[in-house]
Formats: sequence, structure tokens, C-alpha cells
Amino acid sequence: MLMLQPGLLFTKVLQDPKLGQQPVCCRAAASKRHHGVATTQSKSTAHMALCSSTSGWISQTEEEVSADKGRGPLPDISAPPSECGMSSELLVDLGEDPTTAQLGQLKLSTLEDQQWPPDELPLSKSETDVSQGFDPGSPHLPWDHPFYDIARHQIIEVAGDDNFGRKVIVFSACRLPPHHQLDHQKLLMYLKATLDQYVESDYTLIYFHHGLTSENKPSLSWLRDAYREFDRKYKKNIKALYIVHPTMFIKTLLILFKPIISFKFGRKINYVSYLSELEDVVKCEQLVIPTRVREYDNKLRASLKPSVQPPMSPPRSPPLPDQVFGVSLAVLRERDPDGDPVPVVMRDTVTFLSEQGLEIEGIFRRSANVTLVKEVQLKYNSGAKVNFRDMEDVHLAAVILKTFLRELPEPLLTFQLYNDIVNFASVSSDNQAEVMKTLVEGLPEENYAALRYLITFLAQVSANSEVNKMNNSNLAVVFGPNLLWGRDYAMSLSAIGPINNFTRSLLDQQHLVFT
Repeated sequence: MLMLQPGLLFTKVLQDPKLGQQPVCCRAAASKRHHGVATTQSKSTAHMALCSSTSGWISQTEEEVSADKGRGPLPDISAPPSECGMSSELLVDLGEDPTTAQLGQLKLSTLEDQQWPPDELPLSKSETDVSQGFDPGSPHLPWDHPFYDIARHQIIEVAGDDNFGRKVIVFSACRLPPHHQLDHQKLLMYLKATLDQYVESDYTLIYFHHGLTSENKPSLSWLRDAYREFDRKYKKNIKALYIVHPTMFIKTLLILFKPIISFKFGRKINYVSYLSELEDVVKCEQLVIPTRVREYDNKLRASLKPSVQPPMSPPRSPPLPDQVFGVSLAVLRERDPDGDPVPVVMRDTVTFLSEQGLEIEGIFRRSANVTLVKEVQLKYNSGAKVNFRDMEDVHLAAVILKTFLRELPEPLLTFQLYNDIVNFASVSSDNQAEVMKTLVEGLPEENYAALRYLITFLAQVSANSEVNKMNNSNLAVVFGPNLLWGRDYAMSLSAIGPINNFTRSLLDQQHLVFT
């Protein structure tokens, strides 16, 4: 018997042969039958419980949950965010028995929570004229592209590399539109198409949970099918999944999925209570964090007592006298005793990798020990000499090279060329070499010299692709986002594709471009 409080707003997922699963909101009345649902005398505050067999929702009262003596005490999964920093809770430790009592504490979002203003962050823009078919208000895909209706919401973005040298993929739940505006199967295909570019390398997934409501929440069956759709090749190299602002709903959902989630994958799941905790993983300034997520984070902080406030993101420290990382190429050239336009970090890493890394399988695809990365960065920034031969770690040198490029205040290909490169696909194949030559020759002298030095080295890496498995396409996927990004750091996935294609063309025709 389904127990409902009179006037309680609830949602039932109906199965329509044409529209698929659709949420329908209605109110329970005090009469014996209402909308085909039996009701009885009202209970106290009602909670929502998942019904996995129908992928819908049913209502259950607090008294009914607590009255079930045989199930034992409920785990404290509805507590507010931790006051002691990031919690890396293993999925297998969330609970021993995902019972109905645990699921019965799920609450349906109110209508007020379901309404939100649109995010105000603009898309990346460069300084060039945008009249050449590039619409700054679009996600860079033509309207007739199969994934245009998905990409335009900017649900999924790529945000460079994390502190371990791994690619960062960001998923924002608050940007999911209501069910009737989104094809969830196409969303899954879009996500797979994105990950296909990075699954051969180590990568990190960051999920902003705030903003998931009953209006835009995917069905349980879709979530189950999505997890099963991602086979071992997708799960093998994902090194961490960070769930930001987790709620009781998402934690209980993981309990529900416990039987089908492997122990190894469960160990990769981390809960992040506050945005500042992400600084241990990735520089938050390189993430385009939705406005709603930032506001919610501020609200959480304001609700805490001053004595238990989580640490704020550390302010950017002033550059050291010999700072190398995060310093412009022009300044580095001025400091160099010989006035070499190619920075010392690039010279050191490329020299070492040319000697010992050309035949290493998966070079540039693996992460490095974050402690060693920070130690090497500190040495460079303090003016000390760095000898990679003493460390004998090819992947460390590869990560240092990528990190140096990513931390430049302006990308190697410059903001000036952003739109030209995003629209490079419109250039005919016969003219591509000439156009690329014109573009790169317009770069500042130190940018041109560093780019030529890097591309020449990457051509040597590609020449050994039968051994190291890094051909021009694979190298483009790794280095494209480190050579160019928008002013807001992160890019929609539809912008990553053109940037990677330009990088691949640059590698394919480097002998014509740099002559």
C-alpha cells in the first residue's frame, strides 16, 4: 500500500512509448483515490525512496523507516559536508546493506530548488575577428552536427591537466536541462566520444553534483546502463573520480549501485565537500566552475561556525626572483644569460626525453609522482639546476614538460590565434600548410622558437610510434589542450576537437610549416 500525505508533491516516472520515461508531478489528495494512486490518513514529514524496478519514486514516512526494528541504525549519510577536509571514502565502505530504510531517506527537491538562473559565464573568446563563421555564443559545432544539441549546454568540459599530469574532464549537473530537452542516450554517446580521446592516458573526472533535481535527473535505468556501457578501457586509466558537494542522495545512490561497481573502481571515488579542497588535485582557476556551484559553496561556508571554516583556496603567491613556471616566455628570455628564446625547462626535458624516452611505450600518457613534480618545480623556481638523468624517470620529465606549457600565463599558440585555430577545419586541405605557416610566423619570436623546438621533437617521437605507440594523432590529443586554451582556461569538448586537429596537422606538415 502506497502511503502519501495529503498535498505532498511527488513525482512518478511514466513510461511513454514515444517519449520514453517522463516525470509527472501531481499532489496526493485526502480522498481514497487520486490520479490512480491510493492514499490514506496523512503521516508526518515524508521522504522519497527509490524504486529500482520502475525507475520511479515512491513516498515513505519517517515513522515507517524508524519503525523497522530489524534493519539496524541507518548510516549517517545525510550529515552536512565534512569539516575536516576532503574525504576519500571507499564505495565498499558506504554501508553493508543497501536497504529500503537507507533509500527511504531520499528527499525530492522542492520546486524552488528546481528553478535557477542561467549561468553567466561566457564562452571562451579571443581577440581576433569572429566574423569568419565563428559564433562566440555557440559551442563551436554547426547546428546540423549530430552532437550540437548536447554540446550547446556545456555539460562536459576539458580543463587541461591536474597536479599529477592527468587530463581533467568536468561534468556539471546543474547544466543538465530538463528531461524533455535532452536526449540522454545521445548524451552518453557524446561522453563516450569525448573519453575515447583520453582513455589511453591517465585522466581525472570531476563531477559537480549541485544542481541535480527531479526535473533533470537521469533515470536509474539510464545510470545503470551508462555504467555498464563504459567497459574496462574507460575504467582502467581513470585515476580518480571527485564528487563535489555530495548529498545524501548521491551517497545512497552509490550504495544502490554497489553490487555492480567493482571494488577497484570504488576505491577511485572521492567526496569533496568544498571547492577549496580541489586545490590538492587541480588549480581551481583553470576550471570553469558554474556560477550556481560557486554560490552554493559560499552558502555552505557561510553556514559554518568561524572556528570550523574550511581553508580558502590559497592566494597566488608573488613570483620568486628566479621563477620559471607561470612566467611569460618574454620574461624568461630576458633572464636567460644567452638570451635563448627556448626556456630552460623545455631544453632540459626535451634533451633527456630525446635520449631516453623515444622508445618508451605510452610516453606522455602516464602521470608522475606529484611530490616529485613539485620538487622539480621548486628547484627550477629557485634557480637550481635540474638533471633528469639523476632521476631516471621518463614520465616525470614528460609531465614537467606538459606542466610548464600548461602553466604559461598565455598559451604557446597565444589567445590571438584561438578563433583562427578553432575554425581551421574550414580551410581547404590544399591551403592548410600555407595558412599554418602564416599563423605561426605571426607569433612572437620566443613563441615561434619554442613551438618549432617542441614540434620538431614531437616529430621524432612520432617517428618511433611503432614502438612507443604515440603517432601524430595521439600526440595531438595530449598536447593540443596544452598548446592552446581560451581565456577562461577550460573549453567545451567541441572546441577541443578543432584544436587537436590543428595540432595533428601541424605535426603532419611540420616540414612545410617550419621552413
